[in-house]
Amino acid sequence: MPQQNCALAFMAHPDDAEFTCAGTLARLRREHGWRVAMATMTPGDCGSADLRPDEISRLRLEEARKSAGILEAEFHCAGLRDLFIFYDRDALQRTTEIVRRAKPDLVITHSPEDYMVDHEMTSTLVRAACFGAPMPNFPTESAPPAERIPAVPYLYYADAVEGRDILGRPVEPTTLIDITSVMAVKERMLSCHASQRDWLKRHHGIDEYVESMRRWMAMRGKAVGVQYAEAFRQHRGHGYPSDDLLAALLHNTTPPQPG
Repeated sequence: MPQQNCALAFMAHPDDAEFTCAGTLARLRREHGWRVAMATMTPGDCGSADLRPDEISRLRLEEARKSAGILEAEFHCAGLRDLFIFYDRDALQRTTEIVRRAKPDLVITHSPEDYMVDHEMTSTLVRAACFGAPMPNFPTESAPPAERIPAVPYLYYADAVEGRDILGRPVEPTTLIDITSVMAVKERMLSCHASQRDWLKRHHGIDEYVESMRRWMAMRGKAVGVQYAEAFRQHRGHGYPSDDLLAALLHNTTPPQPG
């Protein structure tokens, strides 16, 4: 029996995947029977103004596992700490080990330029791990280590938060996926992260946790004539697959062309 295809969403914190790409994961699972894996760099230990880091970490990991369970997805955490995600030996080995455990055909991570450095560092680490995970001479320090994967997986960058870079300029996607049919699933998954509604309101000035996500997806959908869409850019650098697998599987909604 051939191995089941796998999509891995590897983000910085619990709830990042739910905001950016859970609808696409749901469609891959529902329509093509893909296995789904979800991973975070940290347990979200800074995501509370009231709970201690160990307390909020336990709570947020529980929320992440509950959300992942909606897609029958496996969940991994690299065990780094909020605001201390750095590109170094330890972080890259942890990231690569998770990629090897998941055995993904397709990986989604953060935009290379996003509103916070944790997202940007995660994007860089996941990009490097996808490239290194097939290398027989690149070790991790897990005991026992996962086996290397057979090839560099497809790599996609999720939309920068609210579709803009850190200077407020629009980020133009290469691939837009209609998620209207699975929007209720995406909302259920995001709603699992109940601890974050108050935190985002107090620290980020974002109220209506789910509603803010819905507006973002509607903005992307409106540009291409659907109710809700998730936006991506594909990494097409040397050594990475360059054909648009997401578009082929989920019927890419063509982004508007400049000019």
